[in-house]
Amino acid sequence: MSDPDTSYDVPPPATEVATSRASRLPLVLAGVSAALVMGAALAAPLVDRAVRGDEAEQRAMDLSEVETFVIDDRAHTSGEVTYPQTPPAGGAHAPIWLACGVYDEPVRDENAVHDLEHGTVWITHDPELSQSDLDALADQLPDNGIMSPHEDLPSPVVVTVWEAQLALDGADDERLGLFLEEYGDGHTAPEFGASCQGGTPDPQGALPGQGANA
Repeated sequence: MSDPDTSYDVPPPATEVATSRASRLPLVLAGVSAALVMGAALAAPLVDRAVRGDEAEQRAMDLSEVETFVIDDRAHTSGEVTYPQTPPAGGAHAPIWLACGVYDEPVRDENAVHDLEHGTVWITHDPELSQSDLDALADQLPDNGIMSPHEDLPSPVVVTVWEAQLALDGADDERLGLFLEEYGDGHTAPEFGASCQGGTPDPQGALPGQGANA
């Protein structure tokens, strides 16, 4: 009688299983790494926006876009002056300054620059700005300040003191408050401590008033 067949399926040796798993490990790790890289790439814009906000919100956080100038000319002149900025941030000017307040028509640059020399804040705006926006700007105008429409501005609103200026996106731009906190005391002006009080109320500076030759 022949011996009974005792053969049966034998699982592969453990060393073969380990080798097979080891050969697949680089593929698994590569897949995980790719997924992490892709996830980071997709998440980066979201994290960036969460940290920095959009462009307008980022600008509202600081005064990095304030332009500053060195202006030495303070001569009085009765003539027209060509200024390098719109509106001007200083320079030769009329002997009469403008009275503090809100003007509903453009004022003469040469008179307004005399106000800047006195440490006055000058808020200029697009003539087409809405009444609600004008009211919002007027509410923030300092006592030592003038506000007026101005043609050809680089932005809807521009706030100016002697030798410093900031273009704003509109009446609700939060940087206006930051600018006023930083520059509203008039410390950049040659005649720091003076004011727009006693100036002429005529937008074109035609009335001499108390500001003559000051």
